[in-house]
Amino acid sequence: MASQWHSLVSQKLVLARVLLSQATSGAPQSDYEAAQALGREAVKQGSIELLLRARGLLLVMTARLYQHRTEEPATLDELAALIGDETSEVSQLKQLAGQANSWWNHLDQLAASQARPPVTRKSVSAENIIAVSADTGPDRSIDALHQTLNDMKIFADALEEQHSEW
Repeated sequence: MASQWHSLVSQKLVLARVLLSQATSGAPQSDYEAAQALGREAVKQGSIELLLRARGLLLVMTARLYQHRTEEPATLDELAALIGDETSEVSQLKQLAGQANSWWNHLDQLAASQARPPVTRKSVSAENIIAVSADTGPDRSIDALHQTLNDMKIFADALEEQHSEW
């Protein structure tokens, strides 16, 4: 079991290295396809991490809008304890957290997916081919990530606009 976690840590380090190397030099032609695949995975995981960081900062931003200058809530429950369950922002975020296709829920799924080693898949052969529903995990497509990003931006912009009117 420990080796799966080591593999996950190693994977993150390799992807970080890929991102850093792309900033300074191109891949040799013979390694082009492998570098492209690693680069795409690094971009996805990096984007997911940035979206998760943005969500955390959104909680802090909300606390700041309610004049809590030093507190930094890390979860929705911490924000609710700080500013109250009855505030419109907490109500909206809790509603989003309960909706299956919301940006908040998508980020919860992505966070869980990124924090665990990939599921070991059983090999398929003629003897064991049975139709089974497999958990494929959250949608990590570029389009889905763009949609989550856009929905978060709309929420954050509306929140800022609402509070700047006061």
